[in-house]
Amino acid sequence: MAAVIGGAQGIGLAIAMEFASEGAPVALIDRSSSVESAAKQVTARHGVRAIGLVCDATDEAGLRASAAAILREFGRFDHVVYAAAVGSGKFGFPFWNLEPEDWPRVLDVNITGAVRTAHAFSPHMIENKRGTFLFISSIAGQIGSQTDPPYSASKAALINFAQCAAKDLAPHNVRVNTLCPGMVKTEVNRAVWQAWFNQTPPEQRLSYEQWADEKVRRVAPLGRWQSGEDMAALVVFLASSRAANITGQTMNVDGGQVMHW
Repeated sequence: MAAVIGGAQGIGLAIAMEFASEGAPVALIDRSSSVESAAKQVTARHGVRAIGLVCDATDEAGLRASAAAILREFGRFDHVVYAAAVGSGKFGFPFWNLEPEDWPRVLDVNITGAVRTAHAFSPHMIENKRGTFLFISSIAGQIGSQTDPPYSASKAALINFAQCAAKDLAPHNVRVNTLCPGMVKTEVNRAVWQAWFNQTPPEQRLSYEQWADEKVRRVAPLGRWQSGEDMAALVVFLASSRAANITGQTMNVDGGQVMHW
């Protein structure tokens, strides 16, 4: 049984669909009320039981209540994916295009929300001596992307927290990993374009599709977009017994943008 925080759309919904395709019941948690219709989509497509719970990642009590609700409905949860994220909504190059006041909301959702989720869901896994956490970070958290400094910094912190959690939970047979998407056409990605568009002289502006296609050809050796389904395939593998000895790792699905040596 899998729980996906940020599951109403985008990468989170793709992950929920992939778990369901393998026969796993799914709980989708999201601040948007559309999470309930997303859960119905999962059931309609794959025939598994799915529920939608409305909860904001900044709501600690709500996350604990969501974990309790899942236990009442399903009796257990085995896999938890944190896919909730926001950006500043501004183009951060250079960083002083932003104000310090632009940072707290991004950090609260992207890193502290993940910490709240771990606090809410880990006790059941510790008790059962099994389970996995998967945190969706970003390659922006590895390369110091200047596009949105609060977003990049929060995603770097998420990688570090996942490693800390992996060490703490390993004695309880709970594995923790991080996935870093590259170029995926999500609402956050489109917001980056919009912020760039708003501050660019009219004669230099590009449509979202033009901007995105030019960027992906420039930064990704494979020269193509990644999809939510690409992310979901690796997430479900990492949750499986085939990945029994993988924990504390950061894996990129990015068309080759980030290569460490």
